Amino acid sequence: MNSNPLLPRPLRGIVPPLVTPLLESERLDVAALERQLERILAGGVAGVFALGSSGEAPSLSLELRREVIVTTCRLVRGRVPVLVGVSDTVLAHSLALAATAADAGAQAVVLSVPYYFPPDQAELEALARRVARESPLPVFLYNIPQYTKAAYEVPTVRRLAAEPRVLGIKDSSGDLAYFRGLTAIARERADWTVLMGPEELLVEGIALGGHGGVNGGALLWPQLLVDLCAAALADDTARVAELQPRLHGLGRIYRVSAHPAGVFKALKCALALLGVCADRMAAPLQPLPAGERAQIRAILGECGLLPASGAA
Repeated sequence: MNSNPLLPRPLRGIVPPLVTPLLESERLDVAALERQLERILAGGVAGVFALGSSGEAPSLSLELRREVIVTTCRLVRGRVPVLVGVSDTVLAHSLALAATAADAGAQAVVLSVPYYFPPDQAELEALARRVARESPLPVFLYNIPQYTKAAYEVPTVRRLAAEPRVLGIKDSSGDLAYFRGLTAIARERADWTVLMGPEELLVEGIALGGHGGVNGGALLWPQLLVDLCAAALADDTARVAELQPRLHGLGRIYRVSAHPAGVFKALKCALALLGVCADRMAAPLQPLPAGERAQIRAILGECGLLPASGAA
């Protein structure tokens, strides 16, 4: 039985991964966070995900992460589920963030593979089980091996799905064969959620049995991602064919920079151009240079999100 009616099981739709808007001295820009949230909530998203990769969580202090959690929940005001990233190299930090999330009114926490020292599958499974049992909130897993150097392998995920408080997984690997293995688990457990990370694979992921996506592009063009997801879930191929090229056009922003964190820099740059927040990154990262910023402005103009001849 679902003890939290605000969190559907499975969770279907688009759950944007929030950026963390920063002022000087890496302070939270609360007004910008509110603009970001109101923009996506008006687009009909199914939830929000704070402190993921787009939120630069590994670069933020524990104090700032706590502030992000509390402020996000306060601003959302129960309108959609709030998922909170609690991944850390220190287990005690993850559990402390989970407690903060519960006290603030979030609905679930999200746990990736700890980075730096990659655990093996037995260690990873033991960690996830412990967080699921000690966290006051249920857990979504988060697979992003390109940054963590290790992955939740499908057999490990299947065993973890036996934990009632592990509710699903977000996969950002871009591996459709792996994603198919995850959706097979969802067919074995009716309340299990599988969400696609890379937005260019959203439609393919839903066709394989996924329930939606955690897609950064929804911060820029929420209605497009929401409509495309709904069309894919309804198997409306004509509508998908109409919307998919627009998404591919927007996705060009992620290929502007060759920096290892270029996707996240591009996302924050685009939000700055749209007037949502500054493009300030958490140290040691720096914003995109002027030339790449101009390229992103041009792409947003071609997508109709900015005047085509507007100034950067």
